[in-house]
Amino acid sequence: MSAYEAVRGALGRGGPIVLGGPMGTELVRRGVRWRGHGMLTDSDAVRTLYLEYLAAGADLIRTNTFQLNRRIYLDVFRDAAHMRHIGAPGLAQRASELTRRAVELAREARASSGREGVAIAGVMSPLEHCFRPDLAPPAHEAEAEQRELASVLAEAGVDLILLESMNTLTEARGAARAGRETGLPLWASFVLSPDGRVLGGEPLAEAAAAMRDLGAEAVLVNCVPPVDVGPALETLVPGGPAGAFPHLGKLDPPSWKLEFFPRFCQTDEWPPERLAMAAAEWLSRGARIIGSCCGSGPAHTRALSPRSEVRGPRPSRSGLEMRSQPNPPAPFPKGKGELLNSHPLPFREGGWGVRL
Repeated sequence: MSAYEAVRGALGRGGPIVLGGPMGTELVRRGVRWRGHGMLTDSDAVRTLYLEYLAAGADLIRTNTFQLNRRIYLDVFRDAAHMRHIGAPGLAQRASELTRRAVELAREARASSGREGVAIAGVMSPLEHCFRPDLAPPAHEAEAEQRELASVLAEAGVDLILLESMNTLTEARGAARAGRETGLPLWASFVLSPDGRVLGGEPLAEAAAAMRDLGAEAVLVNCVPPVDVGPALETLVPGGPAGAFPHLGKLDPPSWKLEFFPRFCQTDEWPPERLAMAAAEWLSRGARIIGSCCGSGPAHTRALSPRSEVRGPRPSRSGLEMRSQPNPPAPFPKGKGELLNSHPLPFREGGWGVRL
């Protein structure tokens, strides 16, 4: 059984699937330089963070490739000729090289964790900043560049393509077509405006339907405050597998280029236990996929996973299991290709199809 087939089976049974948390903001919080997304200077730290999400009980980890494309280098020069003239050698190829390295590190972490059944999602995102839909490139340009990214991720060995923080339906459509051309499964996730529409202004229902028409097996929202998740699920759940991985805290951008140093403040207002309680509510609304994005870390993933070694509340469709676990289950499954959170039994009070 392939890693994604285990995920697909769990989705068919109603989930839930626990996503690993963010890479970029958590690496920055740990003092890793954003240069090269950490892959040039701190590959051990990147691999370690993948391992921590695996140990925390994630069913799926996300590659450290968010906003990693050639535009993030080109955008600091007047044009390509200017970059060739004064830029460091190899900048035009660096995004592809780092993408391959990000997948390689994820695969190394998965192999050394003993959890070969965990899926690796190759993350693709808007080519320009995810909170600036007005900067989205023309559709034909975007689709060509997204096709290049999808191809590199597929060749490097990811198990599925995840379109993350998509902010316009036009670019999402092009990215979805590019992702499907690889032959890999596709998920799509949108970032929303305060009124619940896609940040570029399109209705979320229209965006979700478009993604499913293009073959997306799940549609999610992310990079939104947790309070925005519930209303979004009311729109997404009727159409098929849906979920959310919100950011925690407030974006605190630096004075230079945001992509180089993403940082969130006030994250202490969302400790892992509070996120677990919110996730219980999302599951009760029909979510099949839960996780967290910027401002969170492995402790939040652990709080969502029923098989983590941490005692305390666990989200379930029927509420929150508040009893402590005197004999918590092992953090990893015995069999390869088995999801931590999948179980053939129906959900029941106390959580997740098994008695915690």
